[in-house]
Amino acid sequence: MDAVTRTRTLPEAGSWTVRWNHVPSPRLRLLCLPHAGGGAAVYRAWPRHMPPDVEVVAIRLPGRESRFREPALTRVGHVVGALVQEIAPLLDRPHVWFGHSMGALLAFEACRELRRRGLGEPARLMVSGRPAPDIPSRRPPIHDAPLPDLLTRLRELGGTPPEFLEDPDVMSPLLPALRADFAVVETYRYRPGPPLDCPISVFGGAADLEATLDELRAWRTHTSVRCIVRTFEGGHFYLHDTPQEVLPEIGRDLPVPWPVNEAGAVPANDERSGRNP
Repeated sequence: MDAVTRTRTLPEAGSWTVRWNHVPSPRLRLLCLPHAGGGAAVYRAWPRHMPPDVEVVAIRLPGRESRFREPALTRVGHVVGALVQEIAPLLDRPHVWFGHSMGALLAFEACRELRRRGLGEPARLMVSGRPAPDIPSRRPPIHDAPLPDLLTRLRELGGTPPEFLEDPDVMSPLLPALRADFAVVETYRYRPGPPLDCPISVFGGAADLEATLDELRAWRTHTSVRCIVRTFEGGHFYLHDTPQEVLPEIGRDLPVPWPVNEAGAVPANDERSGRNP
């Protein structure tokens, strides 16, 4: 039997997690949080791009997919508190957190919550498409805005097929989770604290207006060790537009392969383009 069974979907730690690949004795678990409105299915294809001894664990938040009938949570603290409690059984192995957009914010706060609870920190935090948490939003809140304004924002972000946005029958069931997720982000207030002691990898789209290069670089102040910033062609959803380019780069950061300079030292910060690593 192969070391990795790619076809099984195994719920772990309650209904919060889905393992898209089952590794009997994983070297590391990659815990993945979705963007606003996203679900665990966003990460279904990731195992084929990762090392075979890495188990991909997607987080399934309330209010979507098989948890559709559960009320979606609207505050970072509520999401993170419940998530950390549910994910604890999977922390028996070294682990890395990855989050895109809203997911990046939740992953960061989950790492801080793990430290507060004495559960240790991950081997690495990976964030994508999100300014550093202490940078205030440049956008007006829309989680309780009229529907036309919300749909306009979704069009600007991309990532949602235009035909979905024009079909009320498709959008209506999705709106509660979407509004709740926007509320999670828009009501968030950063609370100063010591930087994480794990490295941070930062990924972004070169044309992403939601997270500029300077805003991505600002993550460097949130780790006491190393931070790498990489950009790829594309906008806010560059990650899903060119997975064949982006996902191997994420896989190469597992566990933490840092370049060594001629003097044999590992640089404190590294910045590279996904097109020219």
